[in-house]
Amino acid sequence: MHQLVLASESPRRKFLLEKAGFLFQTFSVKVSENLEKNLNVNEQILTIARTKAEAAWKTYKSLNSLPYLLLSADTMVVYENQALGKPVDKDDARQTLRLLSGKKHSVKTALCLVDSQNNSTFSPLKMVDGICTTDVYFKNLSDVEIEDYLNTGEPYDKAGSYGIQGIASKFVDRIEGDYENVVGLSTRFLSELLERNGFVIAKLKTDGEKK
Repeated sequence: MHQLVLASESPRRKFLLEKAGFLFQTFSVKVSENLEKNLNVNEQILTIARTKAEAAWKTYKSLNSLPYLLLSADTMVVYENQALGKPVDKDDARQTLRLLSGKKHSVKTALCLVDSQNNSTFSPLKMVDGICTTDVYFKNLSDVEIEDYLNTGEPYDKAGSYGIQGIASKFVDRIEGDYENVVGLSTRFLSELLERNGFVIAKLKTDGEKK
């Protein structure tokens, strides 16, 4: 059985893992999230997730000798193959929300897992990864709705300039796919990756005991 280590500071990802009953620790490092312009969108977010995982592993491996599985993630909002990251300022957020108004966009989250038992000084990292995609349909947004939302402060640390779990939930007409993926991490998709690769992670039973 592996110990799960989340390489992220995201409170939303922590909440989703806790809600699903995963037992885990957190350990994150800062890495550049600049996009490689010569890669397609899927390759871009996979590259960022892999970079996060490798950077965290390089430091964490010296701190823990028990078997662990390092989990990193990167979420991107995509409109017509254009990646929409976190807004740099209010004007950027306004422009993004106007772009998404009344249209469909996709939210893609790349998950990357690193198995500590398959790593050594003389061999490459053993990584498995994948992408979960959810389509989101926005209602038509008025300028007043957009300005009111910008003034809440909610958009500024979120890809695509909105958080579906917050005030912006009222902007959504419908979604096709996993809701949790839009928040930042699909625990269902994570469970599929774990099962597909034979990983066993400690979780909680409904009565609060380990299983």
